[in-house]
Amino acid sequence: MPNTPAIPNGSGAAAILSAGIACFSLAVLAILGDKLPALKAPLTFSKPTGPLSGVTTVALLIWILTWAIFEARWRQKTLALARVSFVALALLVLGFLLTFPPLADLL
Repeated sequence: MPNTPAIPNGSGAAAILSAGIACFSLAVLAILGDKLPALKAPLTFSKPTGPLSGVTTVALLIWILTWAIFEARWRQKTLALARVSFVALALLVLGFLLTFPPLADLL
């Protein structure tokens, strides 16, 4: 069987990793928005919603920006998708855990 060239998976890896980074960023920004009064006002994009409006908007911008950067760098590359997925999953789990008040209050 002849060697077949690997299909580039960089675009998929970029999407997966940027999603993990954005999930972790959302949790960190939510904690910082609650704990630091200096960030509460800048993150309040909508008064009824409070700082959560800025937290979600900034996390969305982080997702789009990191996806664009990774996509531009990895588009034609074949990466170790298992490693990228592991890092993204670890960031997702950390972000998920940080959204629970008992853990967030420890920080």
